[in-house]
Amino acid sequence: MGRGDGAVPGNPERHGRPGPQPAWPGVGVDRERAVTAMLFGAAYYPEYEAVDRLDADIELMRAAGVNYVRVGESTWHLWEPIDGQFNFDWITRVVDRCHAAGISSIVGTPTYAIPAWLARRYPAILAQTGTGTPLTYGGRQNVDITHGAYLFHAERVIRAAVGHFAGHAGVIGFQVDNETGVYLLHNPGVRERFADHLKATYGSLDAVNEAWGTNHWSLGLGDWADLWPADHNSSPGYNLAWRRFQTSLVTEFLAWQAGIVRELARPDQFVTHCTVGGHELIRPAGNARAVARLVDIPGVNVYYSTQDTLELPDHHTEPPVPSWAAGVGVWALYLQADMARVAAKNDRFLVLESNASNAGYPHENHPAYDGQWRQAALALAARGARGMGYWHWHSCHTGKEIYWRGVLGHDYQPGRPYREIAALGAELATLAPLLGQAEPDAEVAFLYSQDSKYALQFQPPLADPVTGRPDPASYERIFNTFYRGYFDAGLQMACIDLEEDRGEDLSRWPVLVVPAGYVLADADASRLVDYAAAGGHLVLTLRTGYVDEHGRARTDTAPGPLSVPAGVAYQEFTNLRTAVPVAVAAGEPIASDGASATYWADLLRVTTAEPVLHYDHPSWGQYPAVTTHRWFAGRITWVGTLPDPVLARDLARWTAAAAGITPLWTELPTSVRIDSASLPGGRKLWFVGNWSGQPVSVRLPFTAQRARTGDTYPEGHQLQLAAWDTTALLTA
Repeated sequence: MGRGDGAVPGNPERHGRPGPQPAWPGVGVDRERAVTAMLFGAAYYPEYEAVDRLDADIELMRAAGVNYVRVGESTWHLWEPIDGQFNFDWITRVVDRCHAAGISSIVGTPTYAIPAWLARRYPAILAQTGTGTPLTYGGRQNVDITHGAYLFHAERVIRAAVGHFAGHAGVIGFQVDNETGVYLLHNPGVRERFADHLKATYGSLDAVNEAWGTNHWSLGLGDWADLWPADHNSSPGYNLAWRRFQTSLVTEFLAWQAGIVRELARPDQFVTHCTVGGHELIRPAGNARAVARLVDIPGVNVYYSTQDTLELPDHHTEPPVPSWAAGVGVWALYLQADMARVAAKNDRFLVLESNASNAGYPHENHPAYDGQWRQAALALAARGARGMGYWHWHSCHTGKEIYWRGVLGHDYQPGRPYREIAALGAELATLAPLLGQAEPDAEVAFLYSQDSKYALQFQPPLADPVTGRPDPASYERIFNTFYRGYFDAGLQMACIDLEEDRGEDLSRWPVLVVPAGYVLADADASRLVDYAAAGGHLVLTLRTGYVDEHGRARTDTAPGPLSVPAGVAYQEFTNLRTAVPVAVAAGEPIASDGASATYWADLLRVTTAEPVLHYDHPSWGQYPAVTTHRWFAGRITWVGTLPDPVLARDLARWTAAAAGITPLWTELPTSVRIDSASLPGGRKLWFVGNWSGQPVSVRLPFTAQRARTGDTYPEGHQLQLAAWDTTALLTA
């Protein structure tokens, strides 16, 4: 045992809270060298195994093209088995052997799973998930990340570990914590900090009362001590302030960790964090986009449904979604990649976890079909992934995740998953020089609003399709519906964060879609309108702009500041118990047979807009479902319903065509998806994927070269694609 070189003096109970961290000037500069064009590997936890097979594992890794492993993030009790006494010999042996074999390591700080001795010594550090309701020890992410004792011990182990590994040539980066933000914290100290936060944010009780509308139900605050517990709150304004505050705690905590790591790490070692893909449904206090601004390259989990659910065309309407997935279908895989890119400000990202075999628990056994590992990885690479990592190398023999299987099964023998992943490793190594320069293309941008997600979780507009109860995932359902529609139309998307990317230049995208932008400040509404006035096609949907930044319903006619530019107004809206067909209002038919409105209808009144589609309904037929309005050099389209998949695809095609977007690839088989990325010198890298179990052929619209082999094909060539197959092509 040896004491670490970064001991933190002082009283653990009085350790100060982390504060805002200054921007580190090396982000994106020197540390760029630490990330190769394509990292390929897996989480590696030899401490979970009952046998020592390090050398055998390394040989299998080398044969599979693995160039990095992710280690250490779950191992606090091994690194510090006794308070203040550290042991890194066992993990140093792993990093040493991997480095000797040409395999780099990303070392994680172990702070998301605390040792039993720490919980026993300081029981108050366990997270409270409600007022006076603490968690018990026995899981992970079960700690109050603001507690002084926790921060004291966390800083000490971080300094000891990073200080130990910063000088190791085999360590290319550090991961701070892991999947932070599992719980909303209700600990007494957190509640006190929330009151301090309100004082700093609003300045006075009068301002809080006005913003939250506390005259309702006699909730007015006469003293800061009158602030009631958040888990007994009924005020939308309070909820929005509380959720923003909770997110800030996670961001602050990870910024604090990143600052410590950067103080000790080498200039060529990067900092990352592993967050959850999609909408972070199981991380309610996390904001991947805010956290991504704190690290050098963001990391993300991308777990996806497999077998027949990974097929195009997608016939799944509303299948059950596993708790660990962003959705079911090819579109859901792409959504996770595009959401990771918004976290990275449309730059590169690392996939630190993905399906190695079965992803899930004992009742969720759906290993991929042959070819699906490769196809999913190439899709992620096409959308900006510069690291492909699997969770994990071994399948656990003990613990909760026995059946969340790894690259190797419980018998440690290389089987079908290993063979598929090993072949992929060789291919990615060949494509790495191109991927390192590729910038994913996008014709359509989606605006994501964390505030709107929080507000619509609190007051859901949609009912759960099965139970009929309020659906707290209403924001995700609306966002996903429109994203899937544009995906099914063959378009490529970029995502922008409304709250984090207010300085983003929107004009580079011909179409901007705002799904359920419910919480919308006047300044943000003006930004959207200016985008349309400058020539963009702005697509607005139900619930957009209905409340202001405090969650207050506007006093002017909906959609408030968007009403005049959109050329529509409405006073009423209705939930739809059954799907309602839509009919063309006038002109060219844009909706296919069977296209329908579902779950919601704004009862729109046209002022200066043109009706595009009407509801085919005896009462609601007088109201348009979709309108469009020319606004200076651009156009604003309002979609007042939640379209079914057919209508969502039709609207995507129509709005894209109206913006002048025309497909280069035509007459494609329905199972084929095309993605492109720009390379220096005007070249393009194309990914032509067949998402089905049947072979197909695709006619090339230009002369192209197969990226992996250099074979050249003339314009008009019929490119043959096997089942679950993707081919990468180059064009000048």
